[in-house]
Amino acid sequence: MGCVSSKHVVKHPPGYEDPIILASETAFTVHEVEALYELFKKLSFSIIKDGLIHKEEFQLALFRNSNRKNLFADRVFDLFDIKNNGVIEFGEFVRSLSIFHPNTPKAEKIAFAFKLYDLRQTGYIEREELKEMVLALLDESDVFLSNDIVETIVGNTFVQADLNGDGKIDLDEWREFVKKNPSLIRNMTLPYLKDISMAFPSFVMHSEGSDDPDTT
Repeated sequence: MGCVSSKHVVKHPPGYEDPIILASETAFTVHEVEALYELFKKLSFSIIKDGLIHKEEFQLALFRNSNRKNLFADRVFDLFDIKNNGVIEFGEFVRSLSIFHPNTPKAEKIAFAFKLYDLRQTGYIEREELKEMVLALLDESDVFLSNDIVETIVGNTFVQADLNGDGKIDLDEWREFVKKNPSLIRNMTLPYLKDISMAFPSFVMHSEGSDDPDTT
């Protein structure tokens, strides 16, 4: 008589990758990747419940509002969505968050920030792109500045950063500009990611039971 195996098979969502592999390719340890998976599951089941993070779920995590539109949030989502298929898979989530780890080399953070501002993906930051991102960052912080002040910020940035005067900022010019203005990538480091295995399990397990918006 043949016997049926009783071994339990764990079913993972599309895009799941082995924590050991992800740890070997990022700044995270295996335990930290496992903790990130708990966070990922919470985010990816907050609205659509398919094990993938959709833009609405990403916005909900950032703003507590899935309908709020913000260019900054859209751009970060697009950079996390490495496969450009409209969702963030677990492997993409870990690899992208690794950029913000305190142990990640500064060069990688500078390159990511450059991509953030290079809205049209031309390999340059153009004046209008910089203005759009400044306005988006101000909006995200609920800060309002007059158009004259925003234009002054953009103008001063180009005076300092556009070293060859061609009206756009390339990656080398951006690197030099960030060296002189390190506060530009201050938000590219999230200190708690260094001890995420301690920080996130309590957040995931003890957050209020509002995970299912369809429950009445």
